[in-house]
Amino acid sequence: MTAQTDTAAAFPSSVVTLQSKYDFEETVSRLKAALAAHGVTLFADIDQSAAAAKAGASLRPTRFLLFGNPKAGTPVMEANPHAALELPLKAVVWEDSGSAVWVDYQDVTATLELDYKVDANLIAPLKAMPTLLSGALA
Repeated sequence: MTAQTDTAAAFPSSVVTLQSKYDFEETVSRLKAALAAHGVTLFADIDQSAAAAKAGASLRPTRFLLFGNPKAGTPVMEANPHAALELPLKAVVWEDSGSAVWVDYQDVTATLELDYKVDANLIAPLKAMPTLLSGALA
């Protein structure tokens, strides 16, 4: 599913866009709970709209989540140290002008396999993340 924004926005094919049936704060809360329940560490929760406000600008409600599981990511980075540029994983929760809430997730699995030449077996644990995220929004 592709989110509609106020402007024609392009994004890479590696971005998975999910619509939430919950409001903005509930969506963030559900995602954080789902990550924790699956042993995924939340490294950062950055409120980008609050940062914009501090700079005197306005931005729709937007939160950037940085997360991962060292048991899954470490073998990938051991196989190719450059792959650390793609890890930890990241997602952004944002609200459009119609108050619909979206979650964009950067699925790096194809990039890790094709560009970094990481063995598919090492990447396999990361392939479940879109399902985990969509489950939190159901």
